[in-house]
Amino acid sequence: MITTNEILNVQNLSKSFGSLQVLKDISFTVNKGDVLGIIGPSGSGKSTLLRTICQLERVTGGSISVCGKSLVKNGIYADKAALRDIALNVGLVFQNFNLFPHFSVLRNITEAQRIVLGKGKEEAESIAMDLLAKMGLETKARAYPCQLSGGQQQRVSIARALALKPEVLFFDEPTSALDPELTGEILTVIRDLAKENMTMVVVTHEMAFARDTSDHIIFMDGGMIVEQGKPEEVINNPKEERTKAFLRRFNG
Repeated sequence: MITTNEILNVQNLSKSFGSLQVLKDISFTVNKGDVLGIIGPSGSGKSTLLRTICQLERVTGGSISVCGKSLVKNGIYADKAALRDIALNVGLVFQNFNLFPHFSVLRNITEAQRIVLGKGKEEAESIAMDLLAKMGLETKARAYPCQLSGGQQQRVSIARALALKPEVLFFDEPTSALDPELTGEILTVIRDLAKENMTMVVVTHEMAFARDTSDHIIFMDGGMIVEQGKPEEVINNPKEERTKAFLRRFNG
Protein backbone atom coordinates (compact mmCIF):
# COMPACT_ATOMS: atom_id res chain seq x y z
CA MET A 1 0.00 0.00 0.00
CA ILE A 2 1.46 3.39 -1.03
CA THR A 3 1.16 6.10 1.61
CA THR A 4 1.39 9.85 0.94
CA ASN A 5 4.54 9.93 3.08
CA GLU A 6 6.24 7.17 1.09
CA ILE A 7 8.98 8.24 -1.32
CA LEU A 8 10.34 4.85 -2.38
CA ASN A 9 8.74 1.42 -2.47
CA VAL A 10 10.67 -1.66 -3.63
CA GLN A 11 8.93 -5.03 -3.70
CA ASN A 12 10.28 -8.50 -4.56
CA LEU A 13 13.03 -7.03 -6.74
CA SER A 14 15.29 -9.38 -8.66
CA LYS A 15 18.13 -8.78 -11.10
CA SER A 16 20.21 -11.25 -13.08
CA PHE A 17 23.17 -10.91 -15.41
CA GLY A 18 22.75 -14.00 -17.55
CA SER A 19 22.71 -16.98 -15.19
CA LEU A 20 24.09 -14.93 -12.29
CA GLN A 21 21.37 -13.62 -9.97
CA VAL A 22 22.70 -10.55 -8.17
CA LEU A 23 19.48 -9.36 -6.48
CA LYS A 24 17.01 -11.78 -4.91
CA ASP A 25 13.57 -10.80 -3.61
CA ILE A 26 14.52 -7.34 -2.29
CA SER A 27 11.72 -5.43 -0.52
CA PHE A 28 11.80 -2.21 1.52
CA THR A 29 10.25 1.26 1.76
CA VAL A 30 11.65 4.73 2.46
CA ASN A 31 9.49 7.53 3.84
CA LYS A 32 9.92 11.24 3.24
CA GLY A 33 12.78 12.74 5.27
CA ASP A 34 14.24 9.38 6.24
CA VAL A 35 17.78 8.13 5.72
CA LEU A 36 18.21 4.48 4.75
CA GLY A 37 21.70 3.08 5.28
CA ILE A 38 22.69 0.01 3.24
CA ILE A 39 25.69 -1.99 4.43
CA GLY A 40 27.27 -5.28 3.44
CA PRO A 41 30.38 -6.84 1.92
CA SER A 42 31.66 -6.07 -1.58
CA GLY A 43 29.71 -7.94 -4.23
CA SER A 44 26.55 -8.18 -2.13
CA GLY A 45 24.43 -6.27 -4.67
CA LYS A 46 24.28 -2.88 -2.95
CA SER A 47 25.43 -0.78 -5.90
CA THR A 48 23.35 -2.81 -8.37
CA LEU A 49 20.28 -2.12 -6.23
CA LEU A 50 20.87 1.63 -6.45
CA ARG A 51 21.50 1.42 -10.18
CA THR A 52 18.16 -0.35 -10.77
CA ILE A 53 16.25 2.33 -8.87
CA CYS A 54 18.09 5.09 -10.76
CA GLN A 55 17.32 3.40 -14.12
CA LEU A 56 20.95 2.59 -14.91
CA GLU A 57 20.14 -1.15 -14.89
CA ARG A 58 16.91 -2.92 -15.78
CA VAL A 59 15.44 -5.34 -13.29
CA THR A 60 14.54 -8.96 -14.04
CA GLY A 61 11.45 -8.97 -11.83
CA GLY A 62 9.66 -7.13 -9.06
CA SER A 63 8.33 -3.61 -8.61
CA ILE A 64 9.69 -0.12 -7.88
CA SER A 65 7.69 3.04 -7.29
CA VAL A 66 9.05 6.52 -6.61
CA CYS A 67 6.83 9.21 -5.08
CA GLY A 68 3.83 6.98 -5.75
CA LYS A 69 4.65 6.63 -9.46
CA SER A 70 5.30 3.14 -10.80
CA LEU A 71 8.71 2.77 -12.44
CA VAL A 72 8.39 -0.98 -12.93
CA LYS A 73 5.59 -3.31 -11.83
CA ASN A 74 6.08 -7.06 -11.77
CA GLY A 75 9.01 -6.67 -14.14
CA ILE A 76 7.12 -4.51 -16.65
CA TYR A 77 8.39 -0.96 -17.09
CA ALA A 78 6.34 2.21 -17.44
CA ASP A 79 6.43 4.13 -20.74
CA LYS A 80 9.31 6.45 -21.61
CA ALA A 81 7.52 9.64 -20.58
CA ALA A 82 6.74 8.20 -17.13
CA LEU A 83 10.30 6.94 -16.72
CA ARG A 84 11.68 10.38 -17.53
CA ASP A 85 9.28 11.99 -15.06
CA ILE A 86 10.34 9.55 -12.34
CA ALA A 87 14.03 10.11 -13.11
CA LEU A 88 13.61 13.79 -12.22
CA ASN A 89 12.72 12.77 -8.66
CA VAL A 90 15.95 10.83 -8.19
CA GLY A 91 19.55 11.97 -7.71
CA LEU A 92 22.65 9.78 -7.57
CA VAL A 93 26.09 10.62 -6.19
CA PHE A 94 28.70 8.20 -7.54
CA GLN A 95 31.72 6.96 -5.62
CA ASN A 96 34.12 8.20 -8.33
CA PHE A 97 32.56 11.68 -8.69
CA ASN A 98 31.76 11.38 -12.48
CA LEU A 99 32.35 15.09 -13.10
CA PHE A 100 32.98 16.32 -16.64
CA PRO A 101 36.74 17.05 -16.64
CA HIS A 102 36.53 19.61 -19.46
CA PHE A 103 33.77 21.62 -17.72
CA SER A 104 34.37 24.13 -14.94
CA VAL A 105 32.86 23.42 -11.53
CA LEU A 106 30.11 25.94 -12.30
CA ARG A 107 29.26 24.36 -15.65
CA ASN A 108 29.25 20.87 -14.10
CA ILE A 109 26.40 22.06 -11.87
CA THR A 110 24.52 24.18 -14.41
CA GLU A 111 24.62 21.87 -17.44
CA ALA A 112 21.90 19.43 -16.33
CA GLN A 113 19.75 22.27 -15.00
CA ARG A 114 19.77 23.87 -18.44
CA ILE A 115 19.41 20.70 -20.54
CA VAL A 116 17.10 18.64 -18.32
CA LEU A 117 15.08 21.33 -16.53
CA GLY A 118 15.29 24.01 -19.22
CA LYS A 119 16.52 26.72 -16.86
CA GLY A 120 18.13 29.88 -18.19
CA LYS A 121 21.85 30.55 -17.70
CA GLU A 122 21.38 33.19 -15.01
CA GLU A 123 18.95 31.13 -12.91
CA ALA A 124 21.06 27.97 -13.22
CA GLU A 125 24.21 29.81 -12.17
CA SER A 126 22.43 31.42 -9.21
CA ILE A 127 21.30 27.99 -7.97
CA ALA A 128 24.80 26.59 -8.55
CA MET A 129 26.50 29.38 -6.62
CA ASP A 130 24.09 28.97 -3.69
CA LEU A 131 24.90 25.26 -3.57
CA LEU A 132 28.64 25.86 -3.86
CA ALA A 133 28.41 28.27 -0.92
CA LYS A 134 26.56 25.58 1.02
CA MET A 135 29.41 23.18 0.23
CA GLY A 136 32.08 25.75 1.16
CA LEU A 137 33.28 25.91 -2.45
CA GLU A 138 32.07 29.29 -3.69
CA THR A 139 35.64 30.29 -4.57
CA LYS A 140 36.05 27.22 -6.81
CA ALA A 141 33.31 28.01 -9.35
CA ARG A 142 35.76 28.70 -12.18
CA ALA A 143 38.13 25.86 -11.30
CA TYR A 144 38.23 22.53 -13.13
CA PRO A 145 37.87 19.12 -11.45
CA CYS A 146 41.58 18.34 -11.84
CA GLN A 147 42.34 21.38 -9.68
CA LEU A 148 40.26 20.08 -6.76
CA SER A 149 40.93 17.53 -4.03
CA GLY A 150 38.87 14.34 -4.02
CA GLY A 151 36.74 15.68 -1.19
CA GLN A 152 36.08 18.90 -3.10
CA GLN A 153 35.17 16.97 -6.24
CA GLN A 154 32.70 14.86 -4.28
CA ARG A 155 31.13 17.98 -2.78
CA VAL A 156 30.71 19.36 -6.32
CA SER A 157 29.02 16.11 -7.38
CA ILE A 158 26.64 16.39 -4.41
CA ALA A 159 25.86 20.00 -5.38
CA ARG A 160 25.23 18.86 -8.97
CA ALA A 161 22.74 16.25 -7.78
CA LEU A 162 20.99 18.70 -5.44
CA ALA A 163 20.68 21.30 -8.22
CA LEU A 164 17.99 19.17 -9.88
CA LYS A 165 15.98 19.20 -6.63
CA PRO A 166 15.40 15.43 -6.37
CA GLU A 167 12.90 14.00 -3.91
CA VAL A 168 15.37 11.27 -2.93
CA LEU A 169 19.16 11.32 -3.13
CA PHE A 170 21.22 8.14 -3.48
CA PHE A 171 24.86 7.82 -2.44
CA ASP A 172 26.91 4.89 -3.73
CA GLU A 173 29.78 4.57 -1.22
CA PRO A 174 30.50 8.32 -1.45
CA THR A 175 33.75 8.12 0.55
CA SER A 176 35.32 4.96 -0.89
CA ALA A 177 37.50 6.86 -3.38
CA LEU A 178 38.74 9.33 -0.76
CA ASP A 179 41.74 9.39 1.51
CA PRO A 180 40.75 8.84 5.16
CA GLU A 181 41.34 12.49 6.08
CA LEU A 182 38.86 13.64 3.40
CA THR A 183 36.14 11.19 4.37
CA GLY A 184 34.96 13.27 7.32
CA GLU A 185 34.06 16.32 5.22
CA ILE A 186 31.75 14.29 2.97
CA LEU A 187 30.09 12.56 5.92
CA THR A 188 29.51 15.99 7.47
CA VAL A 189 27.77 17.17 4.28
CA ILE A 190 25.48 14.11 4.34
CA ARG A 191 24.76 14.60 8.06
CA ASP A 192 23.81 18.22 7.37
CA LEU A 193 21.45 17.11 4.58
CA ALA A 194 19.87 14.62 6.99
CA LYS A 195 19.26 17.45 9.47
CA GLU A 196 17.46 19.29 6.66
CA ASN A 197 15.20 16.22 6.23
CA MET A 198 16.56 15.29 2.81
CA THR A 199 15.36 11.80 1.92
CA MET A 200 18.46 9.68 1.28
CA VAL A 201 19.61 6.14 0.59
CA VAL A 202 23.29 5.73 1.46
CA VAL A 203 25.41 2.70 0.59
CA THR A 204 28.38 2.97 2.93
CA HIS A 205 31.16 1.06 4.65
CA GLU A 206 31.32 3.66 7.44
CA MET A 207 29.53 1.76 10.19
CA ALA A 208 29.56 4.47 12.87
CA PHE A 209 28.19 6.96 10.34
CA ALA A 210 25.48 4.52 9.22
CA ARG A 211 24.47 3.86 12.83
CA ASP A 212 24.39 7.53 13.86
CA THR A 213 22.77 9.03 10.74
CA SER A 214 20.33 6.41 9.42
CA ASP A 215 16.73 5.96 10.46
CA HIS A 216 16.79 2.41 9.11
CA ILE A 217 19.57 -0.03 8.18
CA ILE A 218 19.64 -2.84 5.63
CA PHE A 219 22.39 -5.45 5.70
CA MET A 220 22.83 -7.22 2.35
CA ASP A 221 24.83 -10.30 1.46
CA GLY A 222 24.67 -12.56 -1.59
CA GLY A 223 22.12 -10.29 -3.28
CA MET A 224 19.63 -10.64 -0.44
CA ILE A 225 18.53 -8.60 2.56
CA VAL A 226 19.83 -10.65 5.48
CA GLU A 227 18.68 -8.28 8.19
CA GLN A 228 17.04 -4.87 8.48
CA GLY A 229 15.77 -2.64 11.25
CA LYS A 230 16.68 0.31 13.44
CA PRO A 231 20.41 1.15 13.45
CA GLU A 232 20.82 0.33 17.13
CA GLU A 233 19.30 -3.09 16.48
CA VAL A 234 21.15 -4.07 13.29
CA ILE A 235 24.57 -2.61 14.14
CA ASN A 236 24.67 -2.75 17.93
CA ASN A 237 22.64 -5.92 18.46
CA PRO A 238 22.35 -7.94 15.21
CA LYS A 239 20.27 -11.11 15.27
CA GLU A 240 21.65 -12.94 12.23
CA GLU A 241 24.99 -14.77 12.42
CA ARG A 242 26.05 -13.42 9.01
CA THR A 243 25.44 -9.84 10.18
CA LYS A 244 27.41 -10.50 13.36
CA ALA A 245 30.35 -11.91 11.39
CA PHE A 246 30.39 -8.90 9.05
CA LEU A 247 30.22 -6.34 11.85
CA ARG A 248 32.92 -8.12 13.85
CA ARG A 249 35.45 -6.75 11.33
CA PHE A 250 34.49 -3.20 12.27
CA ASN A 251 34.05 -3.72 16.00
CA GLY A 252 37.37 -5.51 16.50
